[in-house]
Amino acid sequence: MRAWQREVVSLLANLKFAIALLLLIAIFSILGTVIEQGQTVEFYKANYPLQPALFGFLTYERILAWGLDRVYSTWWFLTLLLLFGASLISCTIYRQIPLLKVARRWFFVQKPQTILKLPYAVTVPASRWSEVMGALEKRGYRLWQTDNQFYASKGLVGRLGPIVVHASIVLILIGAIGGALGGVTAQAMIPSGETAAVTNITQAGMFSKRWLPQDWRIRVNRFWIAYSEKGKIEQFYSDLSILDREGKELDRQTISVNHPLRFRGVTFYQASWDISKLRFQFNRSPILELPLSPLEAASGGQKVWGTWLPTKPDLSEGISVIVPDLQGTVLIFAPQGELLHTTRVGETVEVNGIKLKLVEVVGATGLQIKADPGVPIVYTGFALLMVGVVMSYISYSQVWGLCQGDILYVGGKTNRAHVAFHQELNSILAVPSNIE
Repeated sequence: MRAWQREVVSLLANLKFAIALLLLIAIFSILGTVIEQGQTVEFYKANYPLQPALFGFLTYERILAWGLDRVYSTWWFLTLLLLFGASLISCTIYRQIPLLKVARRWFFVQKPQTILKLPYAVTVPASRWSEVMGALEKRGYRLWQTDNQFYASKGLVGRLGPIVVHASIVLILIGAIGGALGGVTAQAMIPSGETAAVTNITQAGMFSKRWLPQDWRIRVNRFWIAYSEKGKIEQFYSDLSILDREGKELDRQTISVNHPLRFRGVTFYQASWDISKLRFQFNRSPILELPLSPLEAASGGQKVWGTWLPTKPDLSEGISVIVPDLQGTVLIFAPQGELLHTTRVGETVEVNGIKLKLVEVVGATGLQIKADPGVPIVYTGFALLMVGVVMSYISYSQVWGLCQGDILYVGGKTNRAHVAFHQELNSILAVPSNIE
């Protein structure tokens, strides 16, 4: 390895460098949480104006220029993740693996003075040699011995723990990078009974096309809301079908909040809802449709929907129809604002000399569609991380023994849980404890 290569590896494997990278990643992750991600330019102009600037410097121009509106997919954030991953790999190869190799080696101690310098050291009668060997073996120690020497160790898996932790974090970083480059997020508002393509993509990585097939269509077979006895919304439901280019149904499921549809790596979430249109009849006319527009109610800011229905062919007269929710109640108002009727879907009322039948209030489901190829990798990494953390808590303990004359010198050391280790050896050797 050349000199400059050794310097690069030494820098990457340096603990202080890794901590600095981790601190930078944490800072930018906090910024990505505080600053809304993936919004429109108008949103940032409204919330982060030039004057007065937030904190004296944070304006929409700087947010857009520095990529703070999409922190997790910027080149500099991905570079930090790559450097941190390289640091972990370098530390694993050049520090942790050599430590593991050293831990696997066993050797005997030749001098009593060497044993007496260990953190734990006692002397017992040499006649207890077999008794000590058996006690160590019962406590899970692996033994190597000669006629007058022995070496025992246990907990080698604890030395493997840091390597597993590093590998798991690298997996999480790979998953995060894969999600940033290949992930895609889209939104769709589809009326009940209609079919639509996924076109409103709000966020997409450079390799996202392969994860969200462009020939899929979403059919909303039915959208409905479950209300409580007091009229409060309890849950939203959408009966969805995924269709291919020819209209063949690939999958069908009913989703609700916190119960999404997952199909071929793409997840469909129940995110919002709307009321899209009103179906009605005049006398014996065919069923007609008019779109409903969201309105702001005067009291309490409650959202309602409304439209204007002409009651004469020349549009000289008409009525206003207000729909407060999907429970079927409809309010009909005169042009002057007078309430004419409170009716329900399916009923017929007479307005301006004609019979008006409200056939259906059509709701629309708001879907959030996500595809992230990095999610399985991240989940695997987190599972491995938990295993590695548990492994790291296992103490690696070593015990040496040397018999000279009538004296058996026994000493040992461990990398953690020193008090418990001393108490264990005191129990094995049946000597008074010197740990208070």
